[in-house]
Amino acid sequence: MKKNAKAVRYNKWGYIFLIPFMVVFVVFQLIPLVTTIYNSFFENYMTGLLQVGPNFVGLENYKKLFEGGDVWIYAKNTMIMWIMCFIPQIFLSLLLGAWFSDVQLKLRGSRFFKTVMYLPNLIMASAFAMLFFTLFSDNGPINSMLMQIGFIDTPYKFLSNAGSARGLIALMNCLMWFGNTTILLMAGMMGIDTSLFEAAEVDGATSTQVFFKITLPLLRPILVYVMITSLLGGLQLFDVPQILTNGTGDPMRSTMTLIMFLNKHLYSKNYGMAGALSVILFIISAILSFLVFKVTGNDKRRG
Repeated sequence: MKKNAKAVRYNKWGYIFLIPFMVVFVVFQLIPLVTTIYNSFFENYMTGLLQVGPNFVGLENYKKLFEGGDVWIYAKNTMIMWIMCFIPQIFLSLLLGAWFSDVQLKLRGSRFFKTVMYLPNLIMASAFAMLFFTLFSDNGPINSMLMQIGFIDTPYKFLSNAGSARGLIALMNCLMWFGNTTILLMAGMMGIDTSLFEAAEVDGATSTQVFFKITLPLLRPILVYVMITSLLGGLQLFDVPQILTNGTGDPMRSTMTLIMFLNKHLYSKNYGMAGALSVILFIISAILSFLVFKVTGNDKRRG
């Protein structure tokens, strides 16, 4: 009985240390979430200097979002740009992670290169967007260089074509986040038991076979984590296209994302529609994360 009493006395410190987290979670996450859901059922916006609402309208805000059809266009734009960013990012991160974690290669200056890879992650998205805006403008250095080598005759309008504008946004996000992804995958690779690689080497397995038969299957939990966090980050894509297109989503709204659409409602103080769109984003994020878990099989418990 004394042992149990002592255990209970020790356990209370665990709950005490959880209090700061719970307070932050309730104040900055739970209360805003509940408030957002509550506001989504009200008509509440500014028209000129006149405040309309809040008036309870039920699901009317949700109906307006889906009837307009814009939400589907912006959801498609968001997913296209995320896929264009994620696929090269994961391939590049896996390749670099495999190189830097391979003891046999004995790469020199690996610490320096790891630091350099992570540096773009520390640069503000606004600075990155302004840099690319300058580089790829009509009279920018990229167009000047392409014209000097005779590749093009007239400046190519990178920001006026849907494909190139989306490609630039995807490239920026890839450069900003591949270092972080590489570090995560490298940590997972270095945590794999080296005896497995030694056994494979004894059996005559090639580096490619070792990667696909040992490394990749054991990296599945981290890969799923990277995919879910990247997916959630892609759904929240805002700063780069907002600055690069000055909030217009041009050309022809092909770079307008869901969060940029949400920002327009917040800027016009249409809190009811903004709340409804936030709830839809929350549901989409939950469904996609659940699908990733189901497809990858990480919801199954192994005995």
